[in-house]
Amino acid sequence: MDYNELGLKMGLEIHQQLNSEHKLFCPCKTELVDDDFDELVQRKLRPTQSELGEIDRAALQESLRGLNFKYENFEKHTCLVENDDEPPHSLNEEALDICITIACLMNMHIVDEFHTMRKQVIDGSNTGGFQRTGMVATDGYLDTPYGRVVIESLGLEEDAARRVETKDGFTEFRLDRLGIPLAEITTDPSMHHPDQVREVAYMLGQILRSTNVKRGLGTIRQDLNISIAEGARVEIKGVQDLDLMAEIVNREVTRQLELIDIRNELKNRNAEVLEEIHTLDELFEQTESKILKSAETIKAVVLKGFDGLIGREVQPGRRFGTEIASYAKKRGVSGIFHSDELPAYGITQDEVDRVSEFLNIGDDDAFIIVAHDEDIAVSALEEVKRRANLGLDGVVEETRKALDDGNTEYMRPLPTANRMYLETDIPLFKITADRIEPIAND
Repeated sequence: MDYNELGLKMGLEIHQQLNSEHKLFCPCKTELVDDDFDELVQRKLRPTQSELGEIDRAALQESLRGLNFKYENFEKHTCLVENDDEPPHSLNEEALDICITIACLMNMHIVDEFHTMRKQVIDGSNTGGFQRTGMVATDGYLDTPYGRVVIESLGLEEDAARRVETKDGFTEFRLDRLGIPLAEITTDPSMHHPDQVREVAYMLGQILRSTNVKRGLGTIRQDLNISIAEGARVEIKGVQDLDLMAEIVNREVTRQLELIDIRNELKNRNAEVLEEIHTLDELFEQTESKILKSAETIKAVVLKGFDGLIGREVQPGRRFGTEIASYAKKRGVSGIFHSDELPAYGITQDEVDRVSEFLNIGDDDAFIIVAHDEDIAVSALEEVKRRANLGLDGVVEETRKALDDGNTEYMRPLPTANRMYLETDIPLFKITADRIEPIAND
Protein backbone atom coordinates (compact mmCIF):
# COMPACT_ATOMS: atom_id res chain seq x y z
CA MET A 1 0.00 0.00 0.00
CA ASP A 2 1.10 3.57 -0.71
CA TYR A 3 0.25 5.04 2.70
CA ASN A 4 1.06 8.61 1.66
CA GLU A 5 -1.26 8.43 -1.33
CA LEU A 6 -4.01 6.99 0.85
CA GLY A 7 -3.58 9.77 3.40
CA LEU A 8 -3.14 7.34 6.28
CA LYS A 9 -3.12 9.02 9.70
CA MET A 10 -2.79 7.26 13.03
CA GLY A 11 -2.72 8.17 16.68
CA LEU A 12 -2.35 6.21 19.91
CA GLU A 13 -4.16 6.25 23.25
CA ILE A 14 -2.44 4.34 26.03
CA HIS A 15 -3.99 3.65 29.44
CA GLN A 16 -1.61 2.56 32.18
CA GLN A 17 -2.52 1.62 35.77
CA LEU A 18 -0.44 3.46 38.35
CA ASN A 19 1.05 1.66 41.33
CA SER A 20 -0.21 4.02 44.04
CA GLU A 21 -1.12 2.82 47.53
CA HIS A 22 -4.84 3.57 47.18
CA LYS A 23 -7.42 4.43 44.53
CA LEU A 24 -7.85 7.81 42.90
CA PHE A 25 -10.73 9.11 45.02
CA CYS A 26 -11.08 6.68 47.93
CA PRO A 27 -8.83 4.88 50.45
CA CYS A 28 -9.33 1.36 49.02
CA LYS A 29 -6.22 -0.56 47.97
CA THR A 30 -5.35 -0.84 44.28
CA GLU A 31 -5.44 -4.64 44.32
CA LEU A 32 -7.52 -7.15 42.40
CA VAL A 33 -9.00 -9.92 44.52
CA ASP A 34 -10.29 -13.44 43.88
CA ASP A 35 -12.40 -13.63 47.06
CA ASP A 36 -16.12 -14.33 46.98
CA PHE A 37 -18.07 -11.07 47.00
CA ASP A 38 -19.92 -9.97 50.13
CA GLU A 39 -22.73 -7.95 48.55
CA LEU A 40 -24.40 -7.62 45.14
CA VAL A 41 -25.87 -4.26 44.05
CA GLN A 42 -28.20 -3.82 41.06
CA ARG A 43 -28.31 -0.73 38.85
CA LYS A 44 -29.78 0.54 35.58
CA LEU A 45 -28.03 3.44 33.84
CA ARG A 46 -29.35 6.08 31.46
CA PRO A 47 -27.75 8.91 29.45
CA THR A 48 -27.97 12.52 30.60
CA GLN A 49 -27.70 15.79 28.73
CA SER A 50 -24.47 17.77 28.60
CA GLU A 51 -24.23 21.40 29.72
CA LEU A 52 -25.31 22.32 26.17
CA GLY A 53 -28.43 20.19 26.44
CA GLU A 54 -27.20 17.48 24.08
CA ILE A 55 -26.82 13.71 24.60
CA ASP A 56 -23.64 11.91 23.56
CA ARG A 57 -24.33 9.54 20.66
CA ALA A 58 -22.29 6.67 22.14
CA ALA A 59 -24.14 6.90 25.46
CA LEU A 60 -27.47 7.04 23.64
CA GLN A 61 -26.74 3.86 21.67
CA GLU A 62 -25.68 2.04 24.84
CA SER A 63 -28.91 3.07 26.57
CA LEU A 64 -31.01 1.65 23.73
CA ARG A 65 -29.69 -1.82 24.58
CA GLY A 66 -31.77 -1.73 27.77
CA LEU A 67 -29.11 -3.44 29.88
CA ASN A 68 -29.20 -4.00 33.66
CA PHE A 69 -26.13 -4.34 35.84
CA LYS A 70 -24.97 -6.07 39.02
CA TYR A 71 -21.89 -5.04 41.00
CA GLU A 72 -19.87 -7.31 43.29
CA ASN A 73 -18.78 -5.57 46.50
CA PHE A 74 -16.17 -6.67 49.02
CA GLU A 75 -16.23 -5.74 52.69
CA LYS A 76 -12.45 -5.30 52.88
CA HIS A 77 -11.64 -4.18 49.33
CA THR A 78 -14.37 -1.74 48.23
CA CYS A 79 -16.37 1.06 49.83
CA LEU A 80 -19.37 3.32 49.24
CA VAL A 81 -17.41 5.52 46.82
CA GLU A 82 -17.15 2.73 44.25
CA ASN A 83 -20.92 2.24 44.57
CA ASP A 84 -21.52 5.96 43.95
CA ASP A 85 -23.28 6.07 47.34
CA GLU A 86 -20.74 8.44 48.94
CA PRO A 87 -19.02 11.55 47.54
CA PRO A 88 -15.47 11.03 46.26
CA HIS A 89 -12.60 11.74 48.63
CA SER A 90 -9.67 14.06 47.91
CA LEU A 91 -7.46 13.51 44.87
CA ASN A 92 -4.75 10.87 45.28
CA GLU A 93 -1.61 13.05 45.26
CA GLU A 94 0.72 10.06 44.89
CA ALA A 95 -0.97 9.20 41.59
CA LEU A 96 -0.70 12.83 40.48
CA ASP A 97 3.04 12.83 41.20
CA ILE A 98 3.50 9.69 39.09
CA CYS A 99 1.75 11.47 36.22
CA ILE A 100 3.99 14.50 36.65
CA THR A 101 7.01 12.18 36.38
CA ILE A 102 5.63 10.70 33.16
CA ALA A 103 4.94 14.20 31.80
CA CYS A 104 8.53 15.29 32.45
CA LEU A 105 9.86 12.25 30.58
CA MET A 106 7.77 13.25 27.55
CA ASN A 107 8.77 16.96 27.56
CA MET A 108 5.23 18.08 28.38
CA HIS A 109 3.78 21.31 29.75
CA ILE A 110 2.10 20.60 33.09
CA VAL A 111 -1.14 22.44 33.82
CA ASP A 112 -1.47 24.90 36.70
CA GLU A 113 -4.68 23.35 38.02
CA PHE A 114 -6.08 19.82 37.88
CA HIS A 115 -9.83 19.97 37.16
CA THR A 116 -11.79 16.76 37.65
CA MET A 117 -14.40 16.12 34.96
CA ARG A 118 -17.13 13.52 34.56
CA LYS A 119 -16.97 11.49 31.34
CA GLN A 120 -20.32 9.83 30.69
CA VAL A 121 -19.98 6.04 30.31
CA ILE A 122 -23.13 3.93 30.61
CA ASP A 123 -21.93 0.50 29.45
CA GLY A 124 -22.05 -0.56 33.10
CA SER A 125 -18.32 -0.34 33.79
CA ASN A 126 -18.90 2.61 36.17
CA THR A 127 -21.63 2.50 38.82
CA GLY A 128 -22.47 6.21 38.54
CA GLY A 129 -22.68 6.24 34.73
CA PHE A 130 -19.51 8.30 34.42
CA GLN A 131 -15.74 8.10 34.79
CA ARG A 132 -13.79 10.78 36.66
CA THR A 133 -10.91 12.19 34.63
CA GLY A 134 -8.69 15.26 34.42
CA MET A 135 -5.88 16.81 32.39
CA VAL A 136 -2.35 16.80 33.86
CA ALA A 137 -0.17 17.92 30.94
CA THR A 138 -0.23 18.89 27.25
CA ASP A 139 2.04 19.58 24.25
CA GLY A 140 4.85 17.06 24.67
CA TYR A 141 6.85 15.11 22.13
CA LEU A 142 8.74 11.91 21.53
CA ASP A 143 11.63 11.58 19.08
CA THR A 144 11.43 8.31 17.15
CA PRO A 145 13.40 6.77 14.24
CA TYR A 146 10.52 7.95 12.02
CA GLY A 147 10.58 11.52 13.31
CA ARG A 148 9.03 13.49 16.14
CA VAL A 149 5.58 12.52 17.40
CA VAL A 150 3.52 15.03 19.35
CA ILE A 151 2.07 13.90 22.69
CA GLU A 152 -1.16 15.87 22.81
CA SER A 153 -2.24 15.18 26.37
CA LEU A 154 -1.66 13.23 29.56
CA GLY A 155 -4.70 12.59 31.71
CA LEU A 156 -5.29 11.04 35.11
CA GLU A 157 -8.50 9.06 35.50
CA GLU A 158 -10.26 6.14 37.19
CA ASP A 159 -10.04 2.63 35.82
CA ALA A 160 -13.32 0.82 35.14
CA ALA A 161 -14.90 -2.13 36.93
CA ARG A 162 -14.06 -5.68 35.81
CA ARG A 163 -16.67 -7.41 33.66
CA VAL A 164 -17.51 -10.89 35.01
CA GLU A 165 -20.37 -12.30 32.92
CA THR A 166 -23.70 -11.58 31.24
CA LYS A 167 -26.71 -13.80 31.94
CA ASP A 168 -30.43 -13.60 32.74
CA GLY A 169 -30.63 -10.01 31.46
CA PHE A 170 -27.84 -8.71 33.74
CA THR A 171 -24.18 -7.88 33.13
CA GLU A 172 -22.12 -8.44 36.28
CA PHE A 173 -19.01 -6.45 37.27
CA ARG A 174 -16.45 -6.59 40.09
CA LEU A 175 -15.69 -3.29 41.81
CA ASP A 176 -12.12 -4.13 42.90
CA ARG A 177 -10.64 -2.48 39.76
CA LEU A 178 -12.99 0.51 39.67
CA GLY A 179 -11.10 3.63 40.75
CA ILE A 180 -7.52 2.40 40.31
CA PRO A 181 -5.56 5.42 38.96
CA LEU A 182 -4.89 5.39 35.23
CA ALA A 183 -2.55 7.54 33.19
CA GLU A 184 -4.00 8.22 29.73
CA ILE A 185 -1.49 9.25 27.06
CA THR A 186 -2.80 10.56 23.73
CA THR A 187 -0.65 11.30 20.68
CA ASP A 188 -1.62 13.47 17.74
CA PRO A 189 -2.52 11.72 14.44
CA SER A 190 0.91 12.36 12.90
CA MET A 191 1.93 8.74 12.29
CA HIS A 192 1.68 7.59 8.67
CA HIS A 193 3.22 4.09 8.60
CA PRO A 194 2.22 0.93 10.53
CA ASP A 195 5.82 0.32 11.63
CA GLN A 196 5.97 3.83 13.07
CA VAL A 197 2.92 3.40 15.28
CA ARG A 198 4.33 0.13 16.59
CA GLU A 199 7.65 1.83 17.43
CA VAL A 200 5.90 4.69 19.26
CA ALA A 201 3.79 2.23 21.28
CA TYR A 202 6.96 0.37 22.28
CA MET A 203 8.79 3.58 23.29
CA LEU A 204 5.84 4.81 25.35
CA GLY A 205 5.69 1.44 27.07
CA GLN A 206 9.38 1.71 28.00
CA ILE A 207 8.88 5.20 29.43
CA LEU A 208 5.96 4.03 31.55
CA ARG A 209 7.87 1.01 32.86
CA SER A 210 10.62 3.32 34.10
CA THR A 211 8.13 4.92 36.52
CA ASN A 212 5.97 3.61 39.35
CA VAL A 213 3.31 1.81 37.32
CA LYS A 214 1.70 -1.58 37.70
CA ARG A 215 3.05 -4.50 35.69
CA GLY A 216 1.38 -7.58 34.31
CA LEU A 217 -1.55 -8.65 32.14
CA GLY A 218 -4.30 -6.04 31.88
CA THR A 219 -2.37 -3.18 33.52
CA ILE A 220 -1.72 -1.42 30.20
CA ARG A 221 -4.23 -1.04 27.37
CA GLN A 222 -3.61 0.48 23.95
CA ASP A 223 -6.15 1.98 21.55
CA LEU A 224 -5.37 2.89 17.96
CA ASN A 225 -7.02 5.68 15.94
CA ILE A 226 -6.89 5.22 12.15
CA SER A 227 -8.21 7.15 9.16
CA ILE A 228 -7.51 7.55 5.45
CA ALA A 229 -8.26 10.55 3.24
CA GLU A 230 -11.66 9.41 1.95
CA GLY A 231 -12.50 7.46 5.09
CA ALA A 232 -13.23 8.44 8.69
CA ARG A 233 -11.59 8.21 12.11
CA VAL A 234 -12.04 4.79 13.68
CA GLU A 235 -10.92 4.00 17.23
CA ILE A 236 -9.75 0.41 17.73
CA LYS A 237 -9.84 -0.73 21.35
CA GLY A 238 -7.62 -3.34 22.97
CA VAL A 239 -4.62 -3.48 20.61
CA GLN A 240 -2.49 -5.50 23.02
CA ASP A 241 -0.02 -7.32 20.76
CA LEU A 242 2.57 -4.94 19.29
CA ASP A 243 3.55 -7.55 16.70
CA LEU A 244 -0.05 -7.57 15.44
CA MET A 245 -0.36 -3.79 15.24
CA ALA A 246 0.82 -3.43 11.63
CA GLU A 247 -1.61 -6.15 10.52
CA ILE A 248 -4.49 -4.40 12.32
CA VAL A 249 -3.61 -1.16 10.52
CA ASN A 250 -3.47 -2.83 7.10
CA ARG A 251 -6.76 -4.65 7.63
CA GLU A 252 -8.48 -1.46 8.78
CA VAL A 253 -7.16 0.42 5.74
CA THR A 254 -8.45 -2.41 3.53
CA ARG A 255 -11.85 -2.27 5.27
CA GLN A 256 -12.15 1.48 4.73
CA LEU A 257 -11.15 1.18 1.06
CA GLU A 258 -13.75 -1.56 0.52
CA LEU A 259 -16.47 0.48 2.25
CA ILE A 260 -15.62 3.48 0.06
CA ASP A 261 -15.89 1.28 -3.04
CA ILE A 262 -19.23 -0.12 -1.83
CA ARG A 263 -20.48 3.45 -1.26
CA ASN A 264 -19.53 4.44 -4.81
CA GLU A 265 -21.32 1.41 -6.27
CA LEU A 266 -24.42 2.10 -4.17
CA LYS A 267 -24.52 5.67 -5.45
CA ASN A 268 -24.16 4.45 -9.04
CA ARG A 269 -27.19 2.21 -8.46
CA ASN A 270 -29.21 4.96 -6.74
CA ALA A 271 -29.51 2.58 -3.79
CA GLU A 272 -32.12 3.15 -1.12
CA VAL A 273 -33.02 1.61 2.24
CA LEU A 274 -36.79 1.19 2.39
CA GLU A 275 -38.44 2.07 5.70
CA GLU A 276 -41.13 -0.60 5.93
CA ILE A 277 -40.53 -3.67 8.13
CA HIS A 278 -42.36 -6.67 6.68
CA THR A 279 -43.70 -9.70 8.56
CA LEU A 280 -42.89 -13.05 6.88
CA ASP A 281 -44.47 -15.47 9.35
CA GLU A 282 -46.95 -16.97 6.87
CA LEU A 283 -44.26 -17.52 4.22
CA PHE A 284 -42.26 -19.69 6.63
CA GLU A 285 -45.09 -21.67 8.26
CA GLN A 286 -43.73 -24.94 6.84
CA THR A 287 -40.02 -24.09 7.04
CA GLU A 288 -37.46 -26.69 8.09
CA SER A 289 -35.01 -24.03 9.30
CA LYS A 290 -34.51 -24.67 13.03
CA ILE A 291 -33.68 -21.02 13.69
CA LEU A 292 -36.83 -19.72 11.98
CA LYS A 293 -39.08 -22.38 13.52
CA SER A 294 -38.02 -21.45 17.06
CA ALA A 295 -38.61 -17.69 16.60
CA GLU A 296 -41.72 -15.83 17.72
CA THR A 297 -41.76 -13.82 14.49
CA ILE A 298 -39.83 -13.44 11.24
CA LYS A 299 -39.39 -9.97 9.78
CA ALA A 300 -37.51 -8.39 6.89
CA VAL A 301 -36.46 -5.12 5.27
CA VAL A 302 -35.66 -4.33 1.64
CA LEU A 303 -32.37 -2.73 0.56
CA LYS A 304 -32.78 -1.51 -3.01
CA GLY A 305 -29.55 -1.61 -5.03
CA PHE A 306 -27.63 -3.65 -2.44
CA ASP A 307 -27.59 -7.01 -4.28
CA GLY A 308 -24.15 -8.66 -4.21
CA LEU A 309 -22.69 -5.97 -1.93
CA ILE A 310 -23.89 -7.32 1.43
CA GLY A 311 -21.84 -10.48 0.83
CA ARG A 312 -18.77 -8.55 -0.29
CA GLU A 313 -15.63 -9.11 1.82
CA VAL A 314 -14.29 -6.02 3.60
CA GLN A 315 -11.73 -7.79 5.82
CA PRO A 316 -10.41 -11.35 5.50
CA GLY A 317 -13.35 -13.59 6.40
CA ARG A 318 -15.63 -10.64 7.26
CA ARG A 319 -18.19 -9.16 4.89
CA PHE A 320 -20.28 -6.01 4.63
CA GLY A 321 -23.10 -8.15 5.98
CA THR A 322 -20.99 -8.75 9.09
CA GLU A 323 -20.76 -4.98 9.59
CA ILE A 324 -24.55 -4.72 9.41
CA ALA A 325 -25.04 -7.75 11.67
CA SER A 326 -22.75 -6.22 14.33
CA TYR A 327 -25.20 -3.33 14.72
CA ALA A 328 -28.20 -5.67 14.87
CA LYS A 329 -26.55 -7.81 17.54
CA LYS A 330 -26.47 -4.83 19.89
CA ARG A 331 -30.27 -5.20 20.07
CA GLY A 332 -30.16 -8.80 21.27
CA VAL A 333 -30.23 -10.98 18.13
CA SER A 334 -27.54 -13.56 17.43
CA GLY A 335 -27.36 -12.70 13.73
CA ILE A 336 -29.15 -11.86 10.50
CA PHE A 337 -29.95 -13.61 7.21
CA HIS A 338 -29.31 -11.71 3.97
CA SER A 339 -30.20 -12.58 0.40
CA ASP A 340 -26.56 -12.70 -0.75
CA GLU A 341 -26.01 -15.84 1.37
CA LEU A 342 -29.32 -17.63 0.79
CA PRO A 343 -30.38 -20.40 0.38
CA ALA A 344 -28.60 -21.66 3.50
CA TYR A 345 -29.20 -22.34 7.22
CA GLY A 346 -32.17 -24.57 6.38
CA ILE A 347 -33.83 -21.89 4.22
CA THR A 348 -34.60 -23.34 0.77
CA GLN A 349 -34.44 -21.76 -2.68
CA ASP A 350 -38.21 -22.02 -2.92
CA GLU A 351 -38.57 -20.00 0.30
CA VAL A 352 -36.08 -17.40 -1.00
CA ASP A 353 -38.12 -17.09 -4.22
CA ARG A 354 -41.36 -16.65 -2.28
CA VAL A 355 -39.81 -13.95 -0.08
CA SER A 356 -38.39 -12.16 -3.15
CA GLU A 357 -41.82 -12.17 -4.81
CA PHE A 358 -43.59 -11.02 -1.63
CA LEU A 359 -41.11 -8.15 -1.13
CA ASN A 360 -41.05 -7.27 -4.84
CA ILE A 361 -37.25 -7.69 -5.02
CA GLY A 362 -35.67 -6.40 -8.24
CA ASP A 363 -32.49 -7.58 -9.95
CA ASP A 364 -30.23 -5.22 -7.96
CA ASP A 365 -32.15 -5.44 -4.69
CA ALA A 366 -31.46 -7.35 -1.48
CA PHE A 367 -33.34 -8.21 1.69
CA ILE A 368 -32.35 -8.92 5.29
CA ILE A 369 -34.30 -11.22 7.62
CA VAL A 370 -34.32 -11.27 11.42
CA ALA A 371 -36.06 -13.98 13.45
CA HIS A 372 -36.69 -13.34 17.17
CA ASP A 373 -39.24 -11.96 19.62
CA GLU A 374 -41.39 -9.14 18.20
CA ASP A 375 -39.77 -6.17 19.98
CA ILE A 376 -36.21 -7.41 19.53
CA ALA A 377 -36.73 -8.25 15.85
CA VAL A 378 -38.11 -4.78 15.10
CA SER A 379 -35.35 -3.08 17.11
CA ALA A 380 -32.65 -5.13 15.35
CA LEU A 381 -34.03 -4.27 11.91
CA GLU A 382 -34.07 -0.58 12.82
CA GLU A 383 -30.35 -0.95 13.43
CA VAL A 384 -29.98 -2.84 10.14
CA LYS A 385 -31.60 0.08 8.33
CA ARG A 386 -29.44 2.59 10.18
CA ARG A 387 -26.19 0.77 9.30
CA ALA A 388 -27.25 0.21 5.69
CA ASN A 389 -28.02 3.93 5.33
CA LEU A 390 -24.59 4.73 6.77
CA GLY A 391 -23.16 2.56 4.01
CA LEU A 392 -24.34 5.20 1.56
CA ASP A 393 -21.85 7.58 3.22
CA GLY A 394 -18.91 5.14 3.11
CA VAL A 395 -16.82 4.76 6.28
CA VAL A 396 -18.53 5.32 9.64
CA GLU A 397 -16.91 7.02 12.62
CA GLU A 398 -17.06 4.33 15.31
CA THR A 399 -15.29 2.49 18.09
CA ARG A 400 -14.25 -1.07 17.22
CA LYS A 401 -12.72 -3.97 19.15
CA ALA A 402 -9.44 -5.57 18.07
CA LEU A 403 -9.77 -9.31 17.39
CA ASP A 404 -7.02 -11.90 17.76
CA ASP A 405 -6.67 -12.40 13.99
CA GLY A 406 -6.04 -8.71 13.22
CA ASN A 407 -9.62 -7.94 12.18
CA THR A 408 -11.89 -5.61 14.14
CA GLU A 409 -15.54 -5.64 15.25
CA TYR A 410 -18.04 -2.83 15.86
CA MET A 411 -18.57 -1.80 19.50
CA ARG A 412 -20.35 1.59 19.50
CA PRO A 413 -20.32 5.04 17.81
CA LEU A 414 -17.39 7.34 18.53
CA PRO A 415 -18.17 9.46 21.60
CA THR A 416 -18.47 13.23 21.32
CA ALA A 417 -17.62 16.19 23.53
CA ASN A 418 -21.20 16.06 24.82
CA ARG A 419 -20.24 13.33 27.31
CA MET A 420 -17.97 15.61 29.40
CA TYR A 421 -19.09 17.82 32.26
CA LEU A 422 -17.56 19.22 35.46
CA GLU A 423 -17.32 17.11 38.64
CA THR A 424 -18.85 19.37 41.30
CA ASP A 425 -17.93 17.15 44.29
CA ILE A 426 -14.15 17.65 43.93
CA PRO A 427 -12.39 21.04 44.21
CA LEU A 428 -9.70 21.96 41.71
CA PHE A 429 -6.15 21.03 42.71
CA LYS A 430 -3.35 23.55 42.13
CA ILE A 431 -0.09 22.15 40.72
CA THR A 432 2.70 24.48 41.77
CA ALA A 433 6.33 24.78 40.68
CA ASP A 434 7.33 23.63 44.18
CA ARG A 435 5.64 20.31 43.40
CA ILE A 436 7.00 19.90 39.88
CA GLU A 437 10.66 20.91 40.29
CA PRO A 438 11.77 18.16 42.73
CA ILE A 439 10.16 15.55 40.48
CA ALA A 440 11.66 17.01 37.29
CA ASN A 441 15.13 17.21 38.84
CA ASP A 442 15.08 13.72 40.37
